[in-house]
Amino acid sequence: MSEDLKGKVALITGANKGIGYEIARQLGSRGATVLLGARDIKRGEEAANKLRLNEIDARSVQLDVTDQKTIDSAGKQIESEFGKLDILVNNAGMISDGDRLPPSQVDIETLRHTYETNVFGVFAVTKAMLPLLKKSTAGRIVNLSSGLGSLTHNSDPNYEFADFKLLAYNSSKTAVNALTVLLAAELKDTPIKINAADPGFTATDLNQYQGHRTVEQGAIAAVRLATLPDDGSSGGFFDEDGVVPW
Repeated sequence: MSEDLKGKVALITGANKGIGYEIARQLGSRGATVLLGARDIKRGEEAANKLRLNEIDARSVQLDVTDQKTIDSAGKQIESEFGKLDILVNNAGMISDGDRLPPSQVDIETLRHTYETNVFGVFAVTKAMLPLLKKSTAGRIVNLSSGLGSLTHNSDPNYEFADFKLLAYNSSKTAVNALTVLLAAELKDTPIKINAADPGFTATDLNQYQGHRTVEQGAIAAVRLATLPDDGSSGGFFDEDGVVPW
């Protein structure tokens, strides 16, 4: 097992399945202690157990990104056990069934519900964990975004996924990108680096496993951004091949 992340502590939200679980597995296999944030502590514990069978130091943490009490409690738990956080991966996200309509027909509650998890949840967790990330010698924040959040792609009729005009989901990922840029500007004089990752169209329950990419492929960009060297970028949007246009 590669030990290059030994001594590092990583928190991944929505990590009991899908890309989040795979990111935890890849970081853990390189020596990091991985904290699997999960709404359902039982599912989180089952996922952590699976990783421990592979000699990964994995723990489950109850964390619902839409519930401030669980976010605060997770922060206190990490502080008391580790005193710092080196890597935060904001992976938890959702698509609502009500989003699969033409944009003008989407119910406003669908928009609110999606933003609650995909935008406000990302901000709430990041804000709560920042004091712990500042105690790291090289804090890294990765926000899971999507090519569907790119305004450039959405404006291009020849974009591979031009037919996927999900008002709530796509715009929520655009907002995540904006959040990434603004926080990067605030943190530019610190060792913390924050970037947005596009995993590509990965087969997960988010899209009823219709994606053509594996979770191993979907985790590549996020893991790379979570382990950037000191001279790595901050405030960018990347997939595994490089820069994704805003």
